[in-house]
Amino acid sequence: MIWVSDTLAGPGPQNLQEVPPVSGEEHRVPIAVRPVFGEIAGMAVAFSREHLDDEYADLTVKLVAKLARKRPSPLVRGDRRIWAAASVYVIGRVNFLSDSSQTPHLATERLARLFGVKQTTMSSKGRTIIDLLGLSEFDPEFYRPSRMASHPTAWYVTLNGFPFDARILPPEMQAELARRGLIPGVVVTAEDDGPQPG
Repeated sequence: MIWVSDTLAGPGPQNLQEVPPVSGEEHRVPIAVRPVFGEIAGMAVAFSREHLDDEYADLTVKLVAKLARKRPSPLVRGDRRIWAAASVYVIGRVNFLSDSSQTPHLATERLARLFGVKQTTMSSKGRTIIDLLGLSEFDPEFYRPSRMASHPTAWYVTLNGFPFDARILPPEMQAELARRGLIPGVVVTAEDDGPQPG
């Protein structure tokens, strides 16, 4: 379990000493939205690196970039700190961040407090994001890569009309399914010497 301090350097991440720059071009964000994207993603990355981990930071940037590419982008209106908090909250919901058995772990109330936003506002904006992008818990697109091998549904495929857990298939079949985008990667058992997950 990871516990963090109750406050950032002020009421929210915008007061952190150094907010890392995030390139909109690298994430195919439209030019007009890049400044907003950079600000929101920068706050989310700074928060994630300080209180969570790099996987959360990367996934949050991916989520914010997807929102920035929407036409029109919802990010251009509203408090950017709330967008950043809601983005981290959504990635946390997909990955069960509030579950105390997870590492890292952060309760929703604490996440809102660390960002300096109201929990209800953050949750409401998070629901907007979830509905807008059609996300759910365990969404493979925003699931932590380090935990993907244990994802409960990302590995199921239908072969000849029968459902299979692709993790039990030979590595060559897994590689072909991964190449076709049907599974996230190849899972190698201890006796295999084939490709690694991912």
